[in-house]
Amino acid sequence: MADSYDIVVIGSGPGGYVAAIRASQLGLKTAIVERDALGGICLNWGCIPTKALLRSAEVYETLHRLDEFGLKAEKIGYDAEAVVKRSRDVATQLSNGVKFLMKKNKIDVIEGSGSLADNGTISVETKDGKKKEIAAKNIILATGARARVIEGLEPDGKVIWTYREAMVPKTIPKSLIVVGSGAIGIEFASFYRAFGSEVTVVEVLDRILPVEDEEISKEAARAFKKRGMRILTGAKIGKTEVSGNGAKMSVTVNGKTDKLEAEKVISAVGIVGNVENIGLEKAGVKVEKSHVVVNEWLETGVKGIYAIGDLAGPPWLAHKASHEGILAAERIAGVKSLHPIDPRRIPGCTYSTPQIASVGLTEARAKEQGYEVKVGRFPFRANGKAIALGETEGFVKTVFDAKSGELLGAHMIGAEVTELIQGYGVAMTLETTEAELMQTVFPHPTLSEMMGEAVLDAYGRVLHT
Repeated sequence: MADSYDIVVIGSGPGGYVAAIRASQLGLKTAIVERDALGGICLNWGCIPTKALLRSAEVYETLHRLDEFGLKAEKIGYDAEAVVKRSRDVATQLSNGVKFLMKKNKIDVIEGSGSLADNGTISVETKDGKKKEIAAKNIILATGARARVIEGLEPDGKVIWTYREAMVPKTIPKSLIVVGSGAIGIEFASFYRAFGSEVTVVEVLDRILPVEDEEISKEAARAFKKRGMRILTGAKIGKTEVSGNGAKMSVTVNGKTDKLEAEKVISAVGIVGNVENIGLEKAGVKVEKSHVVVNEWLETGVKGIYAIGDLAGPPWLAHKASHEGILAAERIAGVKSLHPIDPRRIPGCTYSTPQIASVGLTEARAKEQGYEVKVGRFPFRANGKAIALGETEGFVKTVFDAKSGELLGAHMIGAEVTELIQGYGVAMTLETTEAELMQTVFPHPTLSEMMGEAVLDAYGRVLHT
């Protein structure tokens, strides 16, 4: 007789393990199936360990600016092996934390690869090759995604890297080509540039960070170039030749072809869902463009089967996956007064130097959707706390509906904006207008004051510029 559960979650990333916890809180007998380390890609090979790497890079760069703060130090250097070890230790600590949470919430952890078998049955192949079956009234698929591979740029783990190899370098390469300028590509470009790599970013579209507001993309490109990065946009990639010494890549920009050379290449051209070998076809679950098709409630169309996170499509963000996990668990438990997730209210963050963060519509997208807009901006260089921190690069931008005063979007570039953005996220969730934001008291001296000033600027009332 197979073990039986109210909910079985396949995959223990930030969507899967949070879904399991919420299901258990609601009194449902819950199990989670994981083939690798608890926490999934995010905790082990993504969000968390990359931030540990970037923190080391940030501190290292700051050490080279000590004279700005009246400080002195000698023999500033780095140990690449120690930098990577700290990152891996952070990942291990958090994975162990998830293990503790599973035990605390009485969630059964089943180690192995899970796939949909007969209706309501999951087949699990353990690491020793044995198979077992478990029964579930409801199943939440949270198998995540992996790096997309493009023809001619297939990773070999030696010269052409994915994010996995890029996170555990034995040494810092002297030169590096990053293909793709989304958050992943830009974060790695920022990390390696901080430690002295000659970095070239290659982007096929006409600007880097293409999902961001155009003004933010322009300011980011300026800042990265100032730090010594080479940025190639509107680029067409030709043949890439790999040898023991590195790679030679043919790149055409504006009709001119150049041969780029580098020790390493990082391919960061998006992701594809892990839809293979989990029994989707057999179960009748629909897949489009490597992602499981779901409705606003994360239902797949097959009764009792849900899909969340990267598997269910963009935006590919850990916090989106966690929120979807909660929604799916509560939907299954019959919690009343649920609301579908509004993608416009999901913040996006890039932890480069400078940081980039946004929520809601860009100015261009708002206009495309027919809004008459009011736009406000406020620069870091006019903020007292930013000046005191020595972080005067960047600005905050707000986009409002001119007719209703609704906050449609907010976009930032500069120090710690990944922490600031949630203030606007809360405001949008509460359907705040400019009137409430203008009545909000921002503490002084803080970076958050710029958020209030950017609102005032949209309505011709800015105080400090």
